[in-house]
Amino acid sequence: MGTAMIAVIGTLLGSVATYYFQRQAAERTAALTRAEQLRQERISTYSAFAGALVDYRRAQNDRWHRKAEAPDSADAKSSRLESYAQRSAARQALIRVQLVCADRESVELARTAFELTHCMHEAPNEAERARRSEQADEALARFIEAAAPSVR
Repeated sequence: MGTAMIAVIGTLLGSVATYYFQRQAAERTAALTRAEQLRQERISTYSAFAGALVDYRRAQNDRWHRKAEAPDSADAKSSRLESYAQRSAARQALIRVQLVCADRESVELARTAFELTHCMHEAPNEAERARRSEQADEALARFIEAAAPSVR
């Protein structure tokens, strides 16, 4: 009778220990899966933001040039409307960055890059336009550099 009792207790303890270790392993696996999904979402979001900002900067440069060439032309109006569309896409991408980025510094760098790009078309001359374009490009590079560690 004593041997049977020891066997039953041993089986129960083995079952409890197995359950405990399997539960821990499942929780670890779930946490790793969530972390990888967030990493992939960040890669996608940061890439989309960078692409949208590059397109917005190109549209802003084009807008400035078309306005400088012929302010009232159809090309100037068309490039202005295109810059509005690109601004909307860049703003949407910035919102996604704000949603998935846990680092406040990176979010601020993204916001700064957006704002610098936004102000490019207001440059009074070619030299200032080129300087603003370079600033916007450098700000985007700073964002990418700050955000990259969170996706490695």
